[in-house]
Amino acid sequence: MKFFIDTANLDQIRDAQELGVLDGVTTNPSLMAKEGITGKNNILKHYVDICNIVDGDVSAEVIATDLEGMISEGESLSELHEQIVVKVPMIRDGVKALKYFADKGIRTNCTLVFSPGQALLAAKAGATYVSPFIGRLDDISTDGLNLISEIRHIYDNYGYETEILAASIRHTMHIIDCAKVGADVMTGPLSAIEGLLKHPLTDIGLAKFLADYKKGN
Repeated sequence: MKFFIDTANLDQIRDAQELGVLDGVTTNPSLMAKEGITGKNNILKHYVDICNIVDGDVSAEVIATDLEGMISEGESLSELHEQIVVKVPMIRDGVKALKYFADKGIRTNCTLVFSPGQALLAAKAGATYVSPFIGRLDDISTDGLNLISEIRHIYDNYGYETEILAASIRHTMHIIDCAKVGADVMTGPLSAIEGLLKHPLTDIGLAKFLADYKKGN
């Protein structure tokens, strides 16, 4: 399972990279704005800054919602850095853009996916990643993990190579549950990843080992 961090915060990205388990980064205009990154040129520079920190894929989102605009933006984004993956929304023109980019050898991440049918269309169009937003489904009392399971089943049925990128991860158990049902990738906050480190018995055991060592010295 690949671990992506969902942020535009460079310090958090560095921390995740230094942990040694980071495979990539996802971000979006809202996360950029949260870090005070606004304006086209600043946003594009920030994408490159992120690429220079991590070794893996970095999803960069198009803002346009029409086919021509998405193609123009996506081609420009893909030229920023070899690690860039163009993030395209799950809308009619978005599916067309996915097919266009696939034919051009430009990698894509189909975002804002909330149903198995949407995920099937994205795979048919040649998306590199598909991003079902499980946390947002949980917010409206819908089982986000079940969506991951359904997409996994469909993709396995037909051998689609599109990777399932579980997005809108909110906490550590989301990561564990997504791993159980076969998500290829998770993306979430650094706190959710760091939560995997924690167990009270680890703390108790380490404290005892250190105490016993001190007794003999």
